[in-house]
Amino acid sequence: MALQRDSWVFVFGLLEYIIFLGNIISVMVFLAPLPTFYQIYKKKSTQGFQSVPYIVALLSAMLWIYYAIVKREHSLLLLTINSFGLVVESIYLAIFLVYASNKARLSTFKLILLLNVFGFGAMLVSTLCLTMGSKRLSVIGWICLVFNITVFASPLCIIRHVIKTKSVAYMPLSLSFFLSLNAIMWFFYGFLIRDYYIALPNTLGFVFGIVQMVMYLIYRNSTQVMVPEKSTKLQEQNGHIIDIVKIIDTNQGDNSGALPVSTICEDPNSGK
Repeated sequence: MALQRDSWVFVFGLLEYIIFLGNIISVMVFLAPLPTFYQIYKKKSTQGFQSVPYIVALLSAMLWIYYAIVKREHSLLLLTINSFGLVVESIYLAIFLVYASNKARLSTFKLILLLNVFGFGAMLVSTLCLTMGSKRLSVIGWICLVFNITVFASPLCIIRHVIKTKSVAYMPLSLSFFLSLNAIMWFFYGFLIRDYYIALPNTLGFVFGIVQMVMYLIYRNSTQVMVPEKSTKLQEQNGHIIDIVKIIDTNQGDNSGALPVSTICEDPNSGK
């Protein structure tokens, strides 16, 4: 009995530590786009940045808050960090709408209505009216799980871009590291409270994070000179849109190796 009691003390102590660390790391991830919005504010223009990543992040926070409210037990971390995320992503979108062009503003309003109002509303009404008790929690859990897997799969396109260009210019190591660390925290949180709707998708997130860091280590020594050319747009893994530029591999000894990068990396969530 004493051994069993000690085991439970260890588990709950570890859980509190994970909740504390998980909140800090998740806050850092939510605040990662701040430099982007500082630039938007400074230039009074969205400069071709897209609102889709922030709309998706807002929907994700809304889904997890609903799941945490229905679940009730062991839902502290879900409620605290996703409530913070809800506020932050709402502020991001408000800033975007203020400085966006009329076309981008209209497109953003349409997406918010489609996903965050009607989409979430339809899910909310259907789960409240058609399901009860543990069945309701299971349905919401599966929705959150599938949605999270879709979000975690989005870096696949940046990995493809790195392999194709042999450049890690658009895949910062720090962001990949913190996303992986965030996935680890959420995995252990889900594992310790035996909530596999949380644990399973974060296993995939950790794997993708490791793959990104391995790609960075493989291609990090490639010395490149960035020469601007007519820009297309690349969806970066943290939701930023940045100008694609011509990459010249200086290891070739001349400029004949200059290749225009024309691959457009599409957010898989943009079509949903």
